[in-house]
Amino acid sequence: MFDWGLLKMKAIEPYQEILEVYLINAKNYVNGHCTKYEPWQLIAWSVLWTLLMVWLYGFVFQSESLFSRAKKKFFRIIRRVPIIGTKIRERLNKAREDIVKNLSFLKVDKEYVKNLPAEGLSTSDILERLKDYSALGNSHWQDGKVSGTVYSGDEKLTELLVKVYGDFAWSNPLHPEVFPGVRKMEAEIVRIVCTLFNGGPESCGCMTSGGTESILMACKAYRDLAYEKGIKSPEIVAPVSVHAAFEKAAHYFGMKLVRVPLNKKMEVDVKAMRRAISRNTAMLVCSAPQYPHGVIDPIPEVAKLAVKYKIPFHVDACLGGFLIAFMQQAGYPLDQLFDFRVKGVTSISADTHKYGYAPKGSSVLLYSSKEYRRYQFFISPDWQGGIYASPNVAGSRPGGIIAACWATLMHMGENGYVEATKSIIRTARFLKSELEKIKGIFVFGNPQVSVIALGSHDFDIFRLSNLLTAKGWNLNILQFPSSIHICITLLHTRPKVSMLFLKDVRESVTQIMKNPKARTTGMGAIYGMSQTVPDRKMVAELTEAFLDSLFTTEPCQGSQKNGSPKSH
Repeated sequence: MFDWGLLKMKAIEPYQEILEVYLINAKNYVNGHCTKYEPWQLIAWSVLWTLLMVWLYGFVFQSESLFSRAKKKFFRIIRRVPIIGTKIRERLNKAREDIVKNLSFLKVDKEYVKNLPAEGLSTSDILERLKDYSALGNSHWQDGKVSGTVYSGDEKLTELLVKVYGDFAWSNPLHPEVFPGVRKMEAEIVRIVCTLFNGGPESCGCMTSGGTESILMACKAYRDLAYEKGIKSPEIVAPVSVHAAFEKAAHYFGMKLVRVPLNKKMEVDVKAMRRAISRNTAMLVCSAPQYPHGVIDPIPEVAKLAVKYKIPFHVDACLGGFLIAFMQQAGYPLDQLFDFRVKGVTSISADTHKYGYAPKGSSVLLYSSKEYRRYQFFISPDWQGGIYASPNVAGSRPGGIIAACWATLMHMGENGYVEATKSIIRTARFLKSELEKIKGIFVFGNPQVSVIALGSHDFDIFRLSNLLTAKGWNLNILQFPSSIHICITLLHTRPKVSMLFLKDVRESVTQIMKNPKARTTGMGAIYGMSQTVPDRKMVAELTEAFLDSLFTTEPCQGSQKNGSPKSH
């Protein structure tokens, strides 16, 4: 028999000999070059070069890209140049003043309370003063003129929640032995929501203070899981449209957020997401729906990537979770699955304080298995105060919020949620179809739930926001690309609200189209300007003025602002 293995060995022998010659020559060259150095010098040079390479690796491979850091450094240097830096500071100070002057919530005609009263006030005095606080501002949320923010406002539900919170005002789930009823309600809420999202017997979760904390906890869990797998620099791979809370989580927990672009439908580009996956990927993220444009990402397709590469996959349903869970029953089935029925989905966040209609301060984070939730927990076994453990960020938590959330679920019932979903989706679909008929504006993507985002190729869309604000509407201003959106709630399903909105939009667009190139003013101008600023740190500094103003107790004079940088 012919020996092919022997033939192959004979064929490569000449190449082995050539390689050996080169290696010997290289060794002799290095040894000859090193003869003029003493041993200590060789050791010192080796150590120095090793340290240099370690430093260089750490400098280049950081959570923030080299390009981003170089750009920030460049702008820092520019701002230190005497003449240029002075002009930049002057412009920034002027912009800060303009922002503060235009903040409508600072237009307070009452003096601020800056000290405790010498004697405690009576109940009647306190309630009378609270009427003044409640009357501040000119928002029309009761009339359905505010995007999102208040999702129900039902008087009977409000009365129930006030009574329930009062009964559990002093309770704290940190002490389940003292308040076992609160623990039971929290466990029941989690199990109810697990059932809504088709979780199996191993599914589990916890309650949090809101969507941001739910997202933070999911990221923290997957970061710690990544550490256990040996990943030293965990990465979150998510669409550019994902909620800013994921960026906050990356900032808090030392992770890197890898942003994936969208396709023309405003969905995440699945091919781009596959390319973004690396050995450092700790989790994949999709939204159902995403906040800016109300579009649902292709969850089943991304789930296939999660299964293939064995990566945890989180579905952020904080905004519309309590709508999409009932849309099938409401007669508006979605094009694709989004919950634990999709193989590969390992966690879901859904806010009970949005379309769950519970009071603010409650959300639910779900996992497909306890094996994921355990990485979320914090346990300190060596504290002098005893063994300390908490399931999420807070230690003490308001039991009244848990009780109120439980009461809301019981009050609404499955049929109540189905009917509410039916009304909201019917209104959203009607508005979408009518808005698409208005010449001069367009709807982003194909929103299937409750958010409708508008843009324009003919004029600055922020002008439309300004005019609608003047008519009493409060919509959300978006960027990259410039757009505005309205988030439909139960308040918008009331008689004539949607027709009034369409009337005001048509009138405003007609007015704008008379001079489509006119200059934008107010908040729209600020947002438009901010998108063109290459130094994003300057934008952050201006935003700090807004955050600082939230805590001011000094009187402020100025003109009315057209909006504020808020989220739902």
